[in-house]
Amino acid sequence: MNTRAVVLLSGGLDSATTLAIAREAGHDCYCLSIDYGQRHRSELDAAARIAQALGAVAHKVIHIDLGAVGGSALTDDKIPVPVAGVQPGIPVTYVPARNTIMLALALAYAEVSGAQHIYFGANAVDYSGYPDCRPQYMRAFEALANLATKTAVEGRALQLHTPIIELSKADIIRRGVALGVDYAMTVSCYQADAAGRACGVCDSCRLRRTGFEQAGLPDPTAYK
Repeated sequence: MNTRAVVLLSGGLDSATTLAIAREAGHDCYCLSIDYGQRHRSELDAAARIAQALGAVAHKVIHIDLGAVGGSALTDDKIPVPVAGVQPGIPVTYVPARNTIMLALALAYAEVSGAQHIYFGANAVDYSGYPDCRPQYMRAFEALANLATKTAVEGRALQLHTPIIELSKADIIRRGVALGVDYAMTVSCYQADAAGRACGVCDSCRLRRTGFEQAGLPDPTAYK
């Protein structure tokens, strides 16, 4: 049985939980973080801490510049991060093609590392405005992966796992706590400072805080 898995690890709450789930499933976890030109590096620092704490076999960081493309409040400082509350529709924090690019890099890393599993912490409940977090997109990408890779063509099928895609934020937190995730290590804020302290008012902060409230657990987030 192939136990190797590539786990996309942003440094946030969702990806930390996903790593813990992959580890519980018995996988040897090869974590991959993407430095794509996001507003801050504190989430990448968090990813390194989480990978070590949760026993990853390896942690690789790949650097790309999605800021050169722009079009998102997370990669263009001229577009403000929304702070007035979660609104309907696709928010300006959507990064064009980001998940497709990250999954493609995870797919390449899986081929090179000999992994037949990719774990991705996408969530379609709290982030339903993002088109590349939907279950049908994940199924389509898995189908693409098995058409486009040497590994799959030679008979070693690749599986894309999205274990939290239909969970509420509260349920994600409960699952992670049960698996020993220390959420104080994670950074979810779209505009955290260099120390990883959260703004408390962006969409991600609001969803995270509500998740802890609904889970009935104390929020360990460090706020500015």
